[in-house]
Amino acid sequence: MKKKYVVSSLIIGCSLLVGFQVAQDLGLHLLQSPGAVVKDYVEPDYGLGSGHVDSLKPFPKIKKGERTPFDLWNYAGKGKSSFMDPNLPMEWNEWLAFHNEQKPQLMKDIRTYMDSRYDFNGETYDEQYMSGGRKAIMKGPIARLPKGISSYEQLAKKTPEEIKQKDLFPFKPLAHPLASTAHMVFPDSWNLAHPEHLRIDLDHDYPDEYLPEFPPPMFLTTHKELGDVTKGKEITLSNYYEIFNGLLTPEQMEGLKELLRPTPTTWFNQTTHRVTPEPSAGVACFSCHVNGHTNAAFELSPDSRPHMARLRVGTPSMRGNYNLLQLSSKRSIRSMDHFAEIEEYFDGDPGMMQHIGPRGHQKSVANRMGDFNAMLDFPPAPKLGPMGNLIPEKASKQELYGEKLFNGKAQCVKCHYGPAFVDDYMHDLKVERFYKGRPEGPIKTFPLRGIKDSPPYLHDDRLPTLDDTVEFFNLVLELDLTKEEKEALTAYMMCL
Repeated sequence: MKKKYVVSSLIIGCSLLVGFQVAQDLGLHLLQSPGAVVKDYVEPDYGLGSGHVDSLKPFPKIKKGERTPFDLWNYAGKGKSSFMDPNLPMEWNEWLAFHNEQKPQLMKDIRTYMDSRYDFNGETYDEQYMSGGRKAIMKGPIARLPKGISSYEQLAKKTPEEIKQKDLFPFKPLAHPLASTAHMVFPDSWNLAHPEHLRIDLDHDYPDEYLPEFPPPMFLTTHKELGDVTKGKEITLSNYYEIFNGLLTPEQMEGLKELLRPTPTTWFNQTTHRVTPEPSAGVACFSCHVNGHTNAAFELSPDSRPHMARLRVGTPSMRGNYNLLQLSSKRSIRSMDHFAEIEEYFDGDPGMMQHIGPRGHQKSVANRMGDFNAMLDFPPAPKLGPMGNLIPEKASKQELYGEKLFNGKAQCVKCHYGPAFVDDYMHDLKVERFYKGRPEGPIKTFPLRGIKDSPPYLHDDRLPTLDDTVEFFNLVLELDLTKEEKEALTAYMMCL
């Protein structure tokens, strides 16, 4: 028996050697053919023109923490690796000193850059407030017009080709101001309440008056009669039990607890691979999605490489997610529990978890997080009827005119309809028709219910106000709206 086993082993071994030799002779790799190659391949530009990689600058070679260009849309290329390195480019004390020296000038340059793009004049709408009734809605548009253009109406008369050729487009992408480390950047109001998230390398680039109210109200689908269930408080791990015990099921309580529990991330953690002066427990889902809404913290989209090619993303509200199927700006995440699971580390790199320490929650826990998420409701909209139409007796003539335009000439309804005013599709607006730079491709449609509560707008925060948003779409979709029509659209959206 033993002799037969030895003989069989020898036969198998010889067969394998012969097989590998044959594979080598045939030019196979790992017993797999190398694949077909197009002979004399010529790369077309697919109509991209100035947006094709051959017309863009290569990404600069930059180490962690070093400054990156503010106009990253002018760059393209492949990164050195898809995988992150858990080591800093220098010792911790040097890293801290490096940012202490770099940050003042960086922030000065960021302010100068933002002021060159926007007129943060602080003007507000009279008697128009966010749902909490504490913060006024900012008036726009405040994106600065290019030299030689006196009004948005004048700009809208020009063709996309002329705007692109003369570099007149005022709504170019807004990049993360430090894309070499990137990660979450919290607004000043949040850092004041949570100094553990104050970064050594940079601060938020928007003035607080142009950001959502903090803390925002929270509305539940199961307790509409309570209005704001938080009563003006930020929900934290230390107070959630007192506030929600008796309102939620045990499963929902568990989900909320997990949404509030801080865990280590790529740059907020207990190691030296961090951007905070002291080690920290990390961040929670509700650190950005405060009270199930948003505090306008921004990050980089975790769906691409190299890091400088990743789009800046503002924090979307979690309100009304029960009506959504697209739960990420670029990726097709189709459920709230999947979203809770996949956002781990925010950089799409499971390898970093091995070095810093994984959250390690199970699918059942992610399901409970999704269960609580599904209870977060949109804010009240007293001027809307049960089918989402304005109630004529409660709306002004301007608001009713805005609704008519929304469903007609302005074409908003093509992408924004139904109870959440969203189609759950991704659309490529082809904004690169108006500027020279890397195309951004399809982006998910965001819901417009409660839209007045979540500035700034568009996926990368480039639109500070609702008025800027109307001007952007009037230009990009070539709608040729009048000033009166655009003002009516803004008035209508404040009713949603």
